[in-house]
Parts: sequence; C-alpha cells; structure tokens
Amino acid sequence: MRAFFAVDLPDELSDPLADAQAAFESAEGLRFVDPEQAHVTLKFLGEIGEGDAAETDAPALDDVIAAGERAVADAGVDPFECAIEGFGVFPSLDYVSVVWAGVGAGSTELTALHESLEAETTALGVDPEDHAFTPHVTLARMDDARGKELVREVVRDREPEVGRFEVDDVRLVKSTLTDDGPVYESVASLEL
Repeated sequence: MRAFFAVDLPDELSDPLADAQAAFESAEGLRFVDPEQAHVTLKFLGEIGEGDAAETDAPALDDVIAAGERAVADAGVDPFECAIEGFGVFPSLDYVSVVWAGVGAGSTELTALHESLEAETTALGVDPEDHAFTPHVTLARMDDARGKELVREVVRDREPEVGRFEVDDVRLVKSTLTDDGPVYESVASLEL
C-alpha cells in the first residue's frame, strides 16, 4: 500500500482552508486539493507491505508502525499548537508545481518529528527525502502554467492566517489513488 506519516488538520479548518484556496480560484491550470483531507505530510513512504515483509522488498506494515512509534518517542515532542499561515510554492515562483499554506507556530516540532521519522524509516529501507523539509498544507497542484502569474501575485501579496490547532498525534495514512483524487485512510495513530 502507498503510505505516509502526517499530522491531520481538524475539520474546523476545512472552511478556512477553502477560503485560502479561493484566492487562487481564477488561476487556470490549478487542481485544488479537498480541504477536508488537509494534512501536513511528515514523511512520504511510498509502497509498504501490508503483510509479511518476506512477501515484498518493501518494509512490512508492522515494522513501519514500530519505526513510527520509536521516531515519535525519540523526537521528544509533547502536544503543541500549530498555526497554518502564509502562502508558498514548490519548487519556486519561476516554476510552480505546488501551491501551499505554510506553518508558523509548530514548525520546529514538526521538523523534529520529520527528522526522527526520516532516520527510523530510512533504516527500514525507505528512500530518504531528496529535498529540505518545509512543513506545509498543499492547497493545489499546477497542471500547466496558464495561471502562474496570478499564483505569483497572490503568493507575494497575501499572508493569510488560516487557523490554529492542537497537535497531539501523528498518523500513518494509507493513500489510494483514484480518478477523483487520492483517498486517505488512517492506519495507525501515534500519540505524542
């Protein structure tokens, strides 16, 4: 199964996230993410085995959960407040592929969790990240550059405050790709 570790945003931030997305609604070429599935990805795992590790080259689900538990414990992060605010893009304003809302308060704790998860999961054979970790909530993906100028303008000119929430766990999430977009299912919850 395709999986990742994440911090889920609460339901009460769905409407404020949709409001943040609305700033980009006139930008052609954007494909918006469902705000009800909003999360901060801490570590993308790719394919992991649902059964015995001997059946596949991918790490087994039980081993991934155990690694996640160790990582959360080793990160030494207690429950904390997280603020979703500001806009940004990946990889740059010159070439936009992802539009996101950033993290203000809580970014230090999220980074500590990411680094610990990175160490534990790469020890299992999961590929290491090939870019620096930037805590964020994906708002949209850019399929083509028709709306790039509007995206640039909004990112430069607006600093939205989407909202704050309490983070008290990390989730292992199964991601199933469909024609209507990904469907996420929580597989395990790891308390801070």
